[in-house]
Amino acid sequence: MECKTLFSEILERQSDLLERVRHAAHEAHAAVNQFYGRDLPYSYHLDGVAELVARYGGEVCTRAEDVPAVMFGAWFHDSIEDARLTYNDVRKRARSLGLDEAQAFMAAEIVYALTNEKGRTRVERAGVKYYEGIRATPYAPMVKLADRIANVRFSLRQASDYNHRMARVYREEWPHFLASLWPATDDPRMGLPQEMVLQLCELLGVDGKGMFED
Repeated sequence: MECKTLFSEILERQSDLLERVRHAAHEAHAAVNQFYGRDLPYSYHLDGVAELVARYGGEVCTRAEDVPAVMFGAWFHDSIEDARLTYNDVRKRARSLGLDEAQAFMAAEIVYALTNEKGRTRVERAGVKYYEGIRATPYAPMVKLADRIANVRFSLRQASDYNHRMARVYREEWPHFLASLWPATDDPRMGLPQEMVLQLCELLGVDGKGMFED
């Protein structure tokens, strides 16, 4: 894939497929009565993540045929963790919605990589093994970064004590979070779009200068 323009063109050409994926993801979380914040449907968060992936995915996506899998991963990223789906459920759901076998496998791998480990604390649920899995899975680092941006945005816009506390947690976690996602390979599919990283720096009020300088 050459550029973000081509990525956007593929999104447009695949709009019917992607709308089916979006609707199915919304339904999966609605079926378990999951909300975002106090009263928003969880689809609010899913769409926020997918919007970021659609905007920046062209910076890391290397093949046109990967686009549906990447977008599926964005919309379904919490479906194993929160919507009671298994890995095989996700893979079958992707096939039933129109992804081919290779795309369904890639999509399920992204979702699986972003599923927290079992743990009593936040640190245990997102430990070394969790981030190793993300760094080893094509496009998972970008989707995880989009997930964090969407959550930070929401926390900063809310007035509740809980959201203010979460904003502080995200700021404190930032150095470890970035280091844990930072690619250990030249494979662009594992990369973090520069604009996304700098956007999150700005939201968190941290200095991003020099981060991408040689």
